[in-house]
Amino acid sequence: MSGEYLAFFGLALVAIAGGVLMLNLTKVVHMVVALVFTFVSIAGLYVLLSAEFVAAVQVLIYSGAITIMMLFGIMLTRHQDEGHSTGGLFRKIFTFLAVAAFGVAVYFGIYDLDLGGQAATLHEKNTEQIGIALYSKYIIPFELTSVLLLVALIGAIILAKKDDEEAKEK
Repeated sequence: MSGEYLAFFGLALVAIAGGVLMLNLTKVVHMVVALVFTFVSIAGLYVLLSAEFVAAVQVLIYSGAITIMMLFGIMLTRHQDEGHSTGGLFRKIFTFLAVAAFGVAVYFGIYDLDLGGQAATLHEKNTEQIGIALYSKYIIPFELTSVLLLVALIGAIILAKKDDEEAKEK
């Protein structure tokens, strides 16, 4: 087994473990930390795929900015952070079975997958290729994503203000 396979399996294991921990932890801040581990390991997988620009964007945007925005959202909204039950043994077994079934489905989905020939220009100017594709072929989804993020930001501000007004009334 080569080092690339070991790195892939290690990063994939961290990503899956982070996702499962995020679903099963009870404290919100711990969930965000598990999510950061998932984001960083996915950035490592992008590096293994020779997509260094996408990996850097993954670290900057998701591991940095999105995580900080989540933490601000947690701090600005009121929530009951008391010890809630995670559902017990049944939920843990169901989660494990769901993750295992997903893994088996992905394995059989890509086992005999033929992606055609190797891309000759994959490693050459990949940032330029991403920019050209993003701003020519995918401009509408790109703009819709920015509008969706703006609506989410406005919704978070409205929710935070609503909680502030309710706290002043009490």
